[in-house]
Amino acid sequence: MFEVLKRDGFSRTGLYKEGEISLNTPLAVDPEEYFPDLDKHPFSNIPVLEGEKFVSAYAPSYQNIHLIHPEIKQEFKSGDVLLAANFHTLLENSRLFVETITGLKSGTPPDTMWYIPGAALPSNVATLISAGFDLFDYRAVDLKSAQGFFCTPDGEFLAADVTGKGLCQCEGCKKGDLRMHNRIALDCEIATVIQFIESGHIREFLERRCRNSASQVAILRLFDESYNTIEKYIPIVRSKRLFANSGESLKRAEVKRFVERVIDRFVPTRTDVAVLIPCSARKPYSNSQSHMKFQSAIQNRAHEIIVTSPLGIVPRELERIYPAGHYDVPVTGYWDGEERAFITDVIARYFEKNRYEKVFVHLDGDSFEIAKEALERTNTEYECTATERLTSSDSLKSLESALRGYPKIKPDLIKGTLSWQFGKDIDTKNLLLKGKFRREKVLFKKKQFFSIDNETGLFRPTLEGWDLISPVYKISIDNFIPKGDVLAPGVIDCDPEIREGDEVLVTGEKAIATGKAVMGADEMLKSSRGVAVRVRKVKKLEE
Repeated sequence: MFEVLKRDGFSRTGLYKEGEISLNTPLAVDPEEYFPDLDKHPFSNIPVLEGEKFVSAYAPSYQNIHLIHPEIKQEFKSGDVLLAANFHTLLENSRLFVETITGLKSGTPPDTMWYIPGAALPSNVATLISAGFDLFDYRAVDLKSAQGFFCTPDGEFLAADVTGKGLCQCEGCKKGDLRMHNRIALDCEIATVIQFIESGHIREFLERRCRNSASQVAILRLFDESYNTIEKYIPIVRSKRLFANSGESLKRAEVKRFVERVIDRFVPTRTDVAVLIPCSARKPYSNSQSHMKFQSAIQNRAHEIIVTSPLGIVPRELERIYPAGHYDVPVTGYWDGEERAFITDVIARYFEKNRYEKVFVHLDGDSFEIAKEALERTNTEYECTATERLTSSDSLKSLESALRGYPKIKPDLIKGTLSWQFGKDIDTKNLLLKGKFRREKVLFKKKQFFSIDNETGLFRPTLEGWDLISPVYKISIDNFIPKGDVLAPGVIDCDPEIREGDEVLVTGEKAIATGKAVMGADEMLKSSRGVAVRVRKVKKLEE
């Protein structure tokens, strides 16, 4: 069996067991020790791009491992080990590599273990793990050793050029054993990748590591372009910060998903008047000194929309939700061409969807020019309120004066969050948000309907709260009462919108429950092992 323990996109850690074999993945091994069948077909070679006729005639068969190939039409089972032979030959053809991987991944169970032979080096194994490979061998680093190359995560160097320069203090280097060093270097890099997967920062690590080669940068970008495939495996929220340190951060799946929900799902508190204001280093923005000054001048007389990179815009109602409340971005005062185009498009799309009568722009520099271009593109009436520095007394007075006469309407955090989170426009006039910050609850009269997850900003529905938003984000289970967490084999059906980290309603003939999804919908339905839902509360139904 193979069970995925932690997932983030196609990157994952897992546990493989067969008889006395137990492997924690990702892992590099001498595979013949665990899969003796591999010795039956030494030096066999089925090119990835070969046609169906050649493959059907010459593809080797094994007992405890299965060859995966675009031309092999076979139904694989959960727990199978899939041998992706010669896939290393695609690494320099980035588009073909990504298209082949995404195509094959979509047709196989999520809990299969993928083995790529002869490919892993310390300089590329992070990219291979991000592509969904779990098992590696030492053939590539052993070949580099035979060729006299010293392997590092930053590339391969002639051993003669680096010997004695103190680049490494591993046991192999101490013994003068190049082969041992290269194997240790691969093991250490895999261990580093595992640490970043478990910490929730594998994406930031990949954005750094992929700079080893142009093809690896291209692979990262092309996986981002495969949004509809990759997004299913990206958590809806994280408890960690998102570090947007490179241009690729604009294309991250969770960034694109946040933007698409703001435009397609989010229901603003009001659409008569809006004010565009800049972001702040402190999150949520309301805790910053600059935003305290802005809010004091605005006095709830306009819908506050924050302009920021990499998210484009963040309505005030959503400032606590990941990633809006949990990101850092380098601040230089300069936005490059790609950032400008992205944010301009986001602002324009938002104001095309939500037609405000008037927009006040309290921005300066690049952000002002971006907002101006977007608003003019959508024929939205706007007025600039900044006279100099945005937080100066004159600028704040100008903003306050411009908004004088507009009605005061407090931002509806409940409506905004529920619409973004569940895609439902709920009548919230009888719902009250009560409690101190970080201990807030949503009540109907004296009955609690939601609590707030302080780490992510999401609402956690009670069973009564689900009455407002059901039937979305629903999971159907078999005829049993959950005694703990719901496992994947017990899931009969589920809402395809569900992603890891989503709040979900579990329903069955004998019980209903509320909890948090640990897998996305696709993985729940196709996996044979693993926790699908962390259950928070169960209610037994009367027979």
